Amino acid sequence: MTDDTTNGAPTGAQPADGQQAQPPAVRMNILAQYIRDLSFENIVAQKGIGGEVAPEMQVQVSLDARKRPADHQYEVICKYRVNSVNSNDKSTMFLCELDYAGVFQIEGVPEDQLHPFLMIECPRMLFPFVRRVLADIIRDGGFPPFNMDPIDFVALYRQELARRAQQAQGGRPEGQPLS
Repeated sequence: MTDDTTNGAPTGAQPADGQQAQPPAVRMNILAQYIRDLSFENIVAQKGIGGEVAPEMQVQVSLDARKRPADHQYEVICKYRVNSVNSNDKSTMFLCELDYAGVFQIEGVPEDQLHPFLMIECPRMLFPFVRRVLADIIRDGGFPPFNMDPIDFVALYRQELARRAQQAQGGRPEGQPLS
């Protein structure tokens, strides 16, 4: 009788046709996630607001990642800044800043693909928790909860690469002369 999971080959055997063994599978574990920094300012409560209110939400996102002393462990920090502005007079209604971090154990990712993995996949895993924290904080601050739209972390990563490439070329947009 043969073992169905190995197609009759002994466990640990190399393929008989000379093919290379598959590279190790990518493994990612979230070891911890936490709020590193949180600030909420309710400007409306501090200064008051008069007249008609038409809130306009502005969201800024930045990412950072660093290697931790333990093997295969990385800390990824997602920084969110949510600013609500009254579109009628451009006065700020509230400002919420959240630095949310995750500690990840990552194995099996080739070195040349590690940076995009850290800046795309890890923030994608943290996003549902960030969304919930922001909604709760904004609601607890006296405003309707803000259900943030999903973020395209691939596009965000590409924008950052383009910004760095432009900065490396002297910091001027293409086609603009030097001053």
